[in-house]
Amino acid sequence: MKIEKTVNILNRRARFEYEILEEYEAGMVLTGTEIKSLRSSKASIAESFCQFIDGELYIINMMIDEYKLGTFYNHKTKRERKLLLHKKELQKLEKKLKDAGNTVIPLKLYINDKGKAKVLIALGRGKKLFDKRESIKDRENKRNLDRILKKS
Repeated sequence: MKIEKTVNILNRRARFEYEILEEYEAGMVLTGTEIKSLRSSKASIAESFCQFIDGELYIINMMIDEYKLGTFYNHKTKRERKLLLHKKELQKLEKKLKDAGNTVIPLKLYINDKGKAKVLIALGRGKKLFDKRESIKDRENKRNLDRILKKS
């Protein structure tokens, strides 16, 4: 079992599905087996989202695989995990979530220089179908430009 120094788990669909308004870095409350699985890159945030429960922000539907060498101390793979933010940031987010169409989504899960597990979360607004088409066109135009510049 390989443990990597840098762990970067991305939510690739998030930037396509949502217009990002603000970004925040949040810590997480994890158990021992969860952090060990996370350090071996056994996690996914593709289908996860964030929600306020009793004034505290939780990440829901985040998948962290069971630790291979864990015994009966192993964790549940999909459980609500508390996110750690400053009180002012939490109040600001909760206030902005009351606007229609806004949601909090995780963009990136990583381990920082000090060895702490962090989540980059964003306040986002869902894109309409025509916005997604525009994103696809922009991406294709950029690829074509890169191909042309590479040839010449």
